[in-house]
Amino acid sequence: MTRYLLAGGGTAGHVNPLLAVADRLRDRDPDAVILVLGTAEGLESRLVPERGYELLVVPRLPFPRRPNRAALRFPGRFRHLVSLIRTILTENSIDVVVGFGGYVSAPAYLAARAEHVPIAVHEANARPGMANRLGARFTRSVGVAFRGTRLPHARFVGMPLRREIETLDRASSRREAADYFGLSPAKLTLLVTGGSQGAKSINETVFAAAASILGAGWQILHVTGQRSEITASELAGYHVLPYCDRMDLAIAAADFAVARAGAATVSEFTALGLPTAYVPLAIGNGEQRLNAREVVAAGGAVLVANAEFTPHWVAGTLVPLLEDRALVADMAARARSVGVLDGADRMVDLVTSAVDGQVHLSR
Repeated sequence: MTRYLLAGGGTAGHVNPLLAVADRLRDRDPDAVILVLGTAEGLESRLVPERGYELLVVPRLPFPRRPNRAALRFPGRFRHLVSLIRTILTENSIDVVVGFGGYVSAPAYLAARAEHVPIAVHEANARPGMANRLGARFTRSVGVAFRGTRLPHARFVGMPLRREIETLDRASSRREAADYFGLSPAKLTLLVTGGSQGAKSINETVFAAAASILGAGWQILHVTGQRSEITASELAGYHVLPYCDRMDLAIAAADFAVARAGAATVSEFTALGLPTAYVPLAIGNGEQRLNAREVVAAGGAVLVANAEFTPHWVAGTLVPLLEDRALVADMAARARSVGVLDGADRMVDLVTSAVDGQVHLSR
């Protein structure tokens, strides 16, 4: 019976692939012990127990970005956190630590290394985070969601996907999706989403340009986010939702999308062959643009800078694209050519290789 400690959390980008891997581990070995290391503040505090896994909570300790009192206290607090996780490893007889990034992963990697516990790493973004750059130095079992991600020993496994995405048959689910959202099954559908919190610039541009999109013969399914001021439209064929808890059906309904280029979004859309206009988040370290790089190069998506995504761009670039049905179909095939549906299986195979002995690098 193998005992796993999965470390990660904070955001859905870390928690969802963690849970997908946990589920696949449980599928393969129902007797396995699967524990999750996280914080009380992160999304894992709700999602992990809801999925039926035990969450071991440790203090949230962000890396200090500027010299201040917190920075002076950080080394001692970090050493204490590593020591705490070492105790968790020994008391629970953990066989392998699987890290997904986030606040708890770096101390978990160091604790595992100190206790000679095998390590496996999954990096969801094309540009790796600090924690996984550290963890990749300690193991050869490093899985990445995007080809070309620069990490030592990186192996492309794709993104471990939610089961409802992994098993989705878009064609057979299309009628159900149209009924669910009140869409016309006879029209092509543009899905617009900026993530669960929405994207103000995307929302405003699509709302302003909706008439030109509808005039091209398309209908719009617009997930605005719960904080958006856009709550409805009087235009026929423009369907506004503040939140969507059935994104699998939204993808099944869609023929093209406009979205941010988060790692999960790009991975899900490519796995299911959904052509997209990606509008990367304008802040951060540029990882969203990198996330979309491969599918754009393959011809399965277009990339537009946030500042350039305007009603003028929609009318001059997006609408002519949508009017070319053959091009949309070709982009769908090209998007699917770079996506993978079996990322969870590939990552679990990598974890198994770590347990079986392909584990530590020399100190």
